[in-house]
Amino acid sequence: MNRTVDESPLGKTSAYISEYDAGLLYPIARAESRRALGISAGALPFYGVDVWTGYELSWLNDKGLPQVALIEFTLPCDSPNIVESKSIKLYLNSFNQTRVTSVAAIQALLTNDLSAAAGAAVDVAVAPLSGVEVALQASFSAAPFAAESLDGQDIEVDCYHPKPEYLTVKDERVVARAWHSDLLKTNCPVTGQPDWASVFIAYEGAEIDPAGLLRYIVSFREHQDFHEHCVERMFCDLTERCAPQKLEVYARYTRRGGLDINPYRASVSGRVPNPVRLVRQ
Repeated sequence: MNRTVDESPLGKTSAYISEYDAGLLYPIARAESRRALGISAGALPFYGVDVWTGYELSWLNDKGLPQVALIEFTLPCDSPNIVESKSIKLYLNSFNQTRVTSVAAIQALLTNDLSAAAGAAVDVAVAPLSGVEVALQASFSAAPFAAESLDGQDIEVDCYHPKPEYLTVKDERVVARAWHSDLLKTNCPVTGQPDWASVFIAYEGAEIDPAGLLRYIVSFREHQDFHEHCVERMFCDLTERCAPQKLEVYARYTRRGGLDINPYRASVSGRVPNPVRLVRQ
């Protein structure tokens, strides 16, 4: 059954259920937004994942004692669905008064439910706060990979909706470059609430004009779409306008509702972004 954004709990008053209910998860097909980019099902022009981090997971152990943990889960970009973020928050809150016997048990339950909603296998890691040695609780870092900031450029900007025409090749000589910007802002497609992010772009190919690249990133400032689709739009626009031989686009969005969503798209399969939490996360 196709489910629309308008029917989701996003932007609506919701009852916060505190006992387990997998039915709270609300999948949304990726296909509609991808059709707007000319992407057909089964022929994705990229590889990648959506890395989610949840900071508000709690449940009761078998003696009724509350447990708290972080959760990280990763959806493959070829899953048929994303899962609407407010529905995930409601779902995670449904564990608050639910007794679960062990960390392994709740991890298995989360893996099964999120995979069913996404329509593909979702990797889930649950990290109790007592286990500070786990990789999930990464130190704050400046970047997931070495990159130069675009943000110090003294440029004028007058367009705040995606404008791929800003993307131009500066020099035909092949270079390997990595850039980042903390100036990415997009908006929720339902509520209009702002979503803030740092974006990282690494490529090999003809040199992309950095001033145009920054203008392009800033041009998303009034754009309304989900995080995942914004990153896919960037990947497709960069591919079409600049034809890099290799390309990675990775956005680290700030937390909203106890969740951050971090889409990563790459032209090469098998690449996984380094585990990282930025200062604003």
